[in-house]
Amino acid sequence: MPRKEIIERIEQFVAPYRVTKGRKFRLKDFDPGDTCGLKSDQKDEAKAVLAQGIEWLAEEQDKLYAQDRWSVLLVFQALDAAGKDGTIKHVMSGVNPQGCQVYSFKQPSPEELDHDFLWRYVKCLPERGRIGIFNRSYYEEVLVVRVHEAILARQKLPPEVVSRRIWKERLRDIAGFEDYLTRQGTIVLKFFLHVSRKAQKKRFMERLDQPEKNWKFSPADVHERRYWGDYMAAFEDAIRATASKRAPWFVVPADNKWFTRLVVAAAVVEALEKLDLKYPEIDAAKRKELAAARAALVRER
Repeated sequence: MPRKEIIERIEQFVAPYRVTKGRKFRLKDFDPGDTCGLKSDQKDEAKAVLAQGIEWLAEEQDKLYAQDRWSVLLVFQALDAAGKDGTIKHVMSGVNPQGCQVYSFKQPSPEELDHDFLWRYVKCLPERGRIGIFNRSYYEEVLVVRVHEAILARQKLPPEVVSRRIWKERLRDIAGFEDYLTRQGTIVLKFFLHVSRKAQKKRFMERLDQPEKNWKFSPADVHERRYWGDYMAAFEDAIRATASKRAPWFVVPADNKWFTRLVVAAAVVEALEKLDLKYPEIDAAKRKELAAARAALVRER
């Protein structure tokens, strides 16, 4: 299939899940089991498009690194067992490790708690020419911290700034932060892997039933299911408050892993294609240097 046709095909897998205007966003309008019309017997077609996308992503990332102008930040948020780790592994499988940085944020350290809530994330932003991946991110500050407010108490904020508006204020800060990043040449793409409660339970059972997956299971995972409704409300508020054309959200159906990976790869490829990346052109002086180097090598014996 010609490149142009595949790009158009990729757009079909991205457009339904892109959110750039949050005001009317409702999470219930997105089906975790959606596959954009693809049936299970069309998995091979999806895998072929994914493979092509991964190949193009490697090409575009090489240009991104060589050009050294833009940077890309991929933010992944989801509930447990939605497939973040596997998606990152598969989609980024063809990328040169030198041009990619992956950070997985756990509980903050005492040093991190002595700073503002964005501090530890800012330190890990990608350099120009690189793709940065946040496996969970600063959005945890308006998700898990919001659901479990005892965590907020450990952040040692002055009581005067902890008002009932703190979540709206943090979301406004995040939206402003992302707007700032995009104006500095960082492409921000945010992915919410939207898994259903039923699919999550099935994956938890697999982790319990299959010895090789036991290490993935934590009793805390089951405990967090009690707060499913709270998390869904927090995700909806976060997407509604921070979705924009510059820093879009992608609400990716996550009940079928093969389709999740396809949508994420398509979104990243589409964003890089729009940058029209090219390898740096050399000037006359550099060409003269290269000619001299070639001549020196030819003279060697």
